[in-house]
Amino acid sequence: MKYIVITGGVLSGIGKGTIASSLCHILTNSGVKVTALKIDPYLNYDAGTMNPYQHGEVFVLDDGSEVDLDLGNYERYLDRSLTGNNNITTGKVYKEVIERERRGEYLGSTVQIIPHITNEIKRRIRKVSSAEDLDVVVIEIGGTVGDIESMPFLEAIRQLRREEKGQVFLGHVTLVPEIGREEEQKTKPTQHSVRALKEIGLQPDLLLCRSKNPLSKEVKKRISLFTDVPEEAVISVYEVENAYQVPEVIEKQSVIDIIKSQLGLQTTVFRDSWETYKENLLSPDSFVDIGIIGKYTELHDAYISHREAMNHATGSTGIGVNIIWLDSDMVKENPSVLEKLDGILVTPGFGYRGVEGKILAAKYARETNTPYLGICLGFQVAVIEYARNVLGLEDANSTEFSTDSKNPVIDILPEQVGVKDMGGTMRLGAKKVVVSENTLAFDLYKQNEIMERHRHRFEVNPEYIKKLEDHGLIFSGKDEEGIRMEILEIKNRKNFIASQFHAEFKSRPLKPSPLHLHLVKMAFEFRKEKVQMEQRA
Repeated sequence: MKYIVITGGVLSGIGKGTIASSLCHILTNSGVKVTALKIDPYLNYDAGTMNPYQHGEVFVLDDGSEVDLDLGNYERYLDRSLTGNNNITTGKVYKEVIERERRGEYLGSTVQIIPHITNEIKRRIRKVSSAEDLDVVVIEIGGTVGDIESMPFLEAIRQLRREEKGQVFLGHVTLVPEIGREEEQKTKPTQHSVRALKEIGLQPDLLLCRSKNPLSKEVKKRISLFTDVPEEAVISVYEVENAYQVPEVIEKQSVIDIIKSQLGLQTTVFRDSWETYKENLLSPDSFVDIGIIGKYTELHDAYISHREAMNHATGSTGIGVNIIWLDSDMVKENPSVLEKLDGILVTPGFGYRGVEGKILAAKYARETNTPYLGICLGFQVAVIEYARNVLGLEDANSTEFSTDSKNPVIDILPEQVGVKDMGGTMRLGAKKVVVSENTLAFDLYKQNEIMERHRHRFEVNPEYIKKLEDHGLIFSGKDEEGIRMEILEIKNRKNFIASQFHAEFKSRPLKPSPLHLHLVKMAFEFRKEKVQMEQRA
């Protein structure tokens, strides 16, 4: 088994995830069987309970694992589904070691970082590499070289490199800032970062240098001189318009040849499957304005999978999407912001804050024929809005937000009653959804059964389903037993749909989410109709 390890220096948020994902894409398109592994050095067991403001989106895998958003990038760039084993956290490692100590498996030894913690890290890495027929595992180590939290993982990599002679390739991502009016490229941060890595016992084979502009030949020579990395292995990862261009930037600098020569990989000629996709993404034929409404919209990474699903729709249709980020509380205070939109996407979320703004957005979309897509909570608020304003149940609500409502049209799942722990206890992961024929949902998915990912504790209250259906709401997707409502649409409306599941998590560049794709298409038609009406006026 071959391992490509990606570390980062100088500062956090430098782009290790995008670069590691890009390497996965390049290798896959060069005939190499590859998977990805993300190491997160935080003590949390997983990302499930982490604040989106601090950590961005919680991504959900088929097996129900709640993981770092980088796993979403890996799935999109690899076009394959991963499992919880593809995400190692300090919390998982320490929990396993402590449980083994309690069971007496260490036979009275003093349990220490070395060898017990590092051995567990290596065991988990090898578990991923042996799980399926693979050539390479790309490992991204979160954090920055020099962080205390990352030290056990870097030590484990040092040991792995020693044990797997010639099978471990190390790439290090650094920053080359450009200073002053002349935008002089400075190499000192990279020099110091590599020095810190060497002090741990790790010499990089490849430097991936982030910069505003391509590195000059002189700068590459200087970096090579001070880091002992060959000049041809100093790679310039400069700013591009879209992250999906990064694989091309890296591939053109012969990175595959460098990796292949050191690891002895067998590859084919690189053929980028994204050529047409990128052309549409970078040069769309037209544009629409779609509002993404949520609680955390000031941090766009909290909804990164929705943003990427919009990109995937653009790549498929050539219709560019201008995303208008709208805080749901602000929508409640100033609903006129909805008037300029060609489409509305109401996002998932938990807690009462911002809910009334989301309900207002669903009401506006229904009454004005504006294309609407609701996901998870966006599905639930569409039900609440419909019950209030079509059925006339003015106090309709969810028991998540109000225990006083006489019409709890959204209620807690029966199996969630009494659950007190927050982490990993929701209805999680891929579940079968049965789609009814002769519905909008069937037109979009073109099959009776689909598998989609879930993350929720509440559902449509079964006591209100018939009342809602009698007033024109169609539940076009249900679970296998026909008990839980999964997709809703409105009778005789082709541009209003919502799902309890997270369609964004399975969207891929060449296989966009059918729901997001439909929203973009409907937004284009809606915009065209508005323009025609304005011209007639």
